[in-house]
Amino acid sequence: MVQLNEVWIVDYARTAFSRSRPDAPQRDVLSEYRTDELLGTLLIKMFEQDQYLGGKPVEKKDVEEFGVGTAFGVHESWTYAGRFPLFQAGFPVETSAFFVDKQCASAGAALAFVAQEIMTGQIKIGMATGVEHMTRIPMSNPWTSPPWDITNPESRWYRPELDLGNSFNMLQTAQRLYEEEAPYFKKEDLDRFGVRSHELTVNSQEKGWFKGEIIPIKGHADGNMEEKIMVDKDMAARKSTMEQMAGLRRLSKPFFLEKNINGDDIGGKEGYIQREGTEEGVITAGNSSPLNAGATACMLMNAEEARKRGIEPLARIVSFGWVGVDPRVMGRGPVPASQKALDMAGLKADEIDFWEINEAFCIVALNCMKYFNIPEEKVNIMGGSSAIGHPLGASVVRLTGTLARILKANKAKYGIANACIGSGQGLAVLIENIDA
Repeated sequence: MVQLNEVWIVDYARTAFSRSRPDAPQRDVLSEYRTDELLGTLLIKMFEQDQYLGGKPVEKKDVEEFGVGTAFGVHESWTYAGRFPLFQAGFPVETSAFFVDKQCASAGAALAFVAQEIMTGQIKIGMATGVEHMTRIPMSNPWTSPPWDITNPESRWYRPELDLGNSFNMLQTAQRLYEEEAPYFKKEDLDRFGVRSHELTVNSQEKGWFKGEIIPIKGHADGNMEEKIMVDKDMAARKSTMEQMAGLRRLSKPFFLEKNINGDDIGGKEGYIQREGTEEGVITAGNSSPLNAGATACMLMNAEEARKRGIEPLARIVSFGWVGVDPRVMGRGPVPASQKALDMAGLKADEIDFWEINEAFCIVALNCMKYFNIPEEKVNIMGGSSAIGHPLGASVVRLTGTLARILKANKAKYGIANACIGSGQGLAVLIENIDA
């Protein structure tokens, strides 16, 4: 039997997440960066600064594998198998690299692939990174459209039972999850969770907590590309109230389902209007994540190698959970993915001290909390993605790195970072603070 090596996360850093504005790039404070340049800039600074890899006995030439995750790796976000940001950051040509698209878990896929190479002895040191620039390569773009008519019954690719036409609209997948769980949740629950996320994030910013993971980089002032500033905090977070949340435009449309996930009759259109008091949907900009640009990076190392170099871990990687779910309800993905990671580790949900659940939509986090009976005080305690931001492919490294820091700060042992994935999938990463 193969003896798997222990894998440590030994460093983690990211840029601040800007607010993406595809129709007004001057308002995105990082819009002057190409996607690969954004990641390359982060890596340069990560190896220069003593707070990060610059203060550790490790060099770029020691990195054997370099993984890049991006959800929209097309046009100028194409990374040439991960080599463009690697070359920009000054890594030697001998460093192997790869690019991976697993949508919202792209950086998580890079994390898993590099970890598995270390576990199986292929390498000792690797880096997992993620980057997305949703101003320069927005969600709606001509390079990621399906190449066939999947809604056409005459097409060989037709899948009527999946209603794939709606599966490409993330707002609609969140609306469907909300309706399938009816009447358990109310729109007010989603809005309240969004308010909580912004309040926690703003409080964390004011206390300087994110300075432990954000490397400032040069950008420009909102609306003025000539005025140069250091971008050192996430730009989407703001104080908000329930009244403000309630007044935001509703972006999704109801399905008027006849039955919920348990097969209970929920009354179709009439039942929906009776519950909600409107024919409109429940998903708004306040109870879902914004569009962002940002880059994330972490270094993984064989634990024995780290000990030889005198490097302490942020966390030990314990297990991963990967699953596929119905793409119409992709927000269900974190639940079976987390259960799989727990089963692999031989743990139960109540043994997990803290969770980082990606708030692509607040309903996703609330649904996961419901299924595992997770108390709110264990979830996204420094703020969540509906305020911090969700630069798609970069997010899972952010979630995992932030969670590792939370475990350290609270002297807690186990944590799970998870995310739903566009296309109908889920990811969970289970980590351990070995000092707890």
